[in-house]
Amino acid sequence: PEMRELAPGRAVAEMRKRRSVTNHLGTVHAIAMCNLAEFAGGLMTEVSVPGTHRWIPKGMTVEYLKKAETDLRALCVCDPLPNFGAEGFEWPVTVDVQDRAGQSVFRAEIRMWISPKK
Repeated sequence: PEMRELAPGRAVAEMRKRRSVTNHLGTVHAIAMCNLAEFAGGLMTEVSVPGTHRWIPKGMTVEYLKKAETDLRALCVCDPLPNFGAEGFEWPVTVDVQDRAGQSVFRAEIRMWISPKK
């Protein structure tokens, strides 16, 4: 994938549909979309979490909405950003993956654990 936009609370990544990421049906493989979502969601989290804190993904829930037959765009927007306080917390980060027509083909919610550095 390639990162197109990256800022606190926002990431846009793109992935070309090519043979190496397709399944036996000729559509983008489910795990390739999971990787794209984790790429976008993880980098958005990295640039959003202050240097006083750390993060790690705890889990990911995904929805396959329709066949992914084109290049893909992953959009991760978290607005407003959470309050990064003295206690650890779980931050649900949603990534929407769309085809070239702008239709959602896949959605992931990545549960990020955020905690103060020791």
